[in-house]
Amino acid sequence: MMNLKRRKKKKIINRIFLLFILIIFISFLVIKIFDNRVKPILLSYAEAETRKLTTLVINKAVTKQIALNMDPDNLYEIETNSNNEINIVSYNSTTVTKILNSITNLVQLNLKSIEEGNIDLLELPDNYDTDKLKEGIIYEIPFGAITNISFLSNLGPKIPVKLHLIGDVTSGIRSNLTEYGINNALLEIRVNIEVTCRINMPFISKQITVDNAVPIVIKLIQGKVPEYYFNGFSSNISS
Repeated sequence: MMNLKRRKKKKIINRIFLLFILIIFISFLVIKIFDNRVKPILLSYAEAETRKLTTLVINKAVTKQIALNMDPDNLYEIETNSNNEINIVSYNSTTVTKILNSITNLVQLNLKSIEEGNIDLLELPDNYDTDKLKEGIIYEIPFGAITNISFLSNLGPKIPVKLHLIGDVTSGIRSNLTEYGINNALLEIRVNIEVTCRINMPFISKQITVDNAVPIVIKLIQGKVPEYYFNGFSSNISS
């Protein structure tokens, strides 16, 4: 009788052990499937929305600072010779430094505000859910999106996406001077902003860099293009 009870107990222990091994195996399989198939799909949605929002913030910051604080013609200086040929195009360092610092600070402040949910002073399009943004959620991905099937893409629970600003916000001025017509040059100046941020979702995160160039000056200048001109000027603000 005792031997029978021992054998039954041993069988139960063996079954529990096998069940435990099976659960571990299935869990490992689910995690692998998630990493290989689900995770890339979720990250692609999250990255696209993060880039969209970050680019919007950059564009608005540049536009606002130009409107409030800058006369584009004060950014550069042109020297010509007696033949009306351009000798050199250079930056007004004081003006450029001021505008770059203003833009960089505003981009950083706005992204930090989105990260913390303080969006009351931000100018965002109507298609953004302000209630979610106030919770620090920039986007919600329906779980059905992982199926890649259109009629299922909006079904299922929502997966929140959050943005976290990391590293430096770097800004710079870049210019391009090209021949345009006869004895004319076309001057293009743009502000380049580079932002490093982290996408955060449940159990998933990814670091991305968003680089955006916003034109601020397009001007036709009389005179031939010089062999050399100042093309770059940069600044950065640590977060």
